[in-house]
Amino acid sequence: MTPSHIQNVAAFSDPVLSVRGLTVSLPKNMERAYAVEDISFDLHRGDILCIIGESGSGKSVTANAIMGLLAPVIRVTSGSIRFQGIDLLSADPKRLQGLRGRAVSIIFQDPLSALNPLMTIGDQILEVLETHKVGTPSSRQEKVQELLSEVGLPDPVMLQHQYPFRLSGGQRQRVMIAMALALDPDILIADEPTTALDVTTQAQILDLIRKIQRRKNMSVMFITHDFGVVAEIADRVIVMEKGRMVEQGPALQILTEPTHPYTQRLIAAVPRMTGRDREGATDTPVVLEVQNLNKTYRSGGGFFSKARVVHAVNDVSFSIRKGRTLGVVGESGSGKSSLGRVLLKLMNSDGGKILFDGRDIATMSDQAFRPMRPYIQMIFQDPFASLNPRHTIGRILTVGPMAHAMSMQEARAKALRLLKRVGLDEGAYDRFPHEFSGGQRQRIGIARALMFDPVLLVADEAVSALDVSIQEQILQLLAEIQQDTKVAMVFITHDLRVASQICDEVAVMYKGEIVEYGPPSQIFQAPAHAYTQRLVAAIPGGDWEASA
Repeated sequence: MTPSHIQNVAAFSDPVLSVRGLTVSLPKNMERAYAVEDISFDLHRGDILCIIGESGSGKSVTANAIMGLLAPVIRVTSGSIRFQGIDLLSADPKRLQGLRGRAVSIIFQDPLSALNPLMTIGDQILEVLETHKVGTPSSRQEKVQELLSEVGLPDPVMLQHQYPFRLSGGQRQRVMIAMALALDPDILIADEPTTALDVTTQAQILDLIRKIQRRKNMSVMFITHDFGVVAEIADRVIVMEKGRMVEQGPALQILTEPTHPYTQRLIAAVPRMTGRDREGATDTPVVLEVQNLNKTYRSGGGFFSKARVVHAVNDVSFSIRKGRTLGVVGESGSGKSSLGRVLLKLMNSDGGKILFDGRDIATMSDQAFRPMRPYIQMIFQDPFASLNPRHTIGRILTVGPMAHAMSMQEARAKALRLLKRVGLDEGAYDRFPHEFSGGQRQRIGIARALMFDPVLLVADEAVSALDVSIQEQILQLLAEIQQDTKVAMVFITHDLRVASQICDEVAVMYKGEIVEYGPPSQIFQAPAHAYTQRLVAAIPGGDWEASA
């Protein structure tokens, strides 16, 4: 079965954007000379062109070169980028400023970083209109509400006065789309706009971009590392590897008959839903038992207003056995990460029991829990943010065990052994986090967690920010480590495809409650709860997966 939106179109109108021989040089002493090397392609009106590749392939550099947003240390050394006959590389800055936003606009990957935290949503969109002298003060105000309504945000009149931190990830991404559409651009560049979103929000954003593109007959350049997204939205595809374009063509052709080995590897690495349950003993000892666990957040409230109460974890119960993995899935705000933090005692619960090694750690003081903490370890979502940039990898790995009375010699020997176990050489010991790729940093994060020989690992979105090929390697590594050490694992994820592959049981969370619990075959092949059914239906590229 082929995704219904994909059509193998042979003929197009004249291109809106034409890139020829684009080469972007990197500074000296980098691992390669060029970020992008001699790439050429066309973007046609009403076309959705997906650029796909791993981190470092040159996708975002290509987009930033088109927008004129390249960092000062890298520069275009040859080639041309022509928009409706204008060479964007040689046009004067004043003309480029007029084109930016009107002709070409961009949606960034992380809306929280891209939005000004000190300005309301409405003021940030108004700023775009005012900078380009669009309309009158009153018409601009109407335009703001119209844009917020167009991208499907509720109550635009109220929402325009909110600050970014008060919105969910999906709502912030919709605001970014509204800002990008403010000047009715001819070309919309979307740089990984759905990578960090849960499957239902991702499906909504993809559907929104496609609807707006069709309604405005706009050209879209969509950057992604997920072929599931390509199957969902693309008309044409460009595949990039290490700055070079290795394959391009209609989406139907690339998805079903890829010719380049790199494209074939990327497609093979896409996590797919599996209907099989993992094999393994089911009668191993219980490592963790959670009984009627609760966590409530309260905010606001005063003499004249009620406090806002959110039941982040609401009467949750489950158990995990040695060598088994429990997947916790759900949308953003469902309570997954709050559950993980409560299990690790990074914050206190408001009721219920957490029985670890037969003892209720929920009611323990921090001092009483301290000797047990090494046996419950966490693998974080963002390995770069969780590693101290001023410390070497050796210090990062050894400082914890040494604080728990391990000798320097023993800690160093164990660190070197674990670096080898996670696929890194001994030379990594004396290097710093910034010298490693995202996948390598996640391997370091896993090694750090294993330094204590934990009984339980809590992995909070540990692979969601990684390329599919790196993601596959990390999942394989976790499976091998679990096989060797019999560690129990709580695997928190918004990607149901990943959960179906690595988990023995799956708990589906919705508004703080577990609404469905069972083996992957039951949860993903025959979901009983309406919420689970919506999650499964929202998986990107579901039609393409079914035919793969």
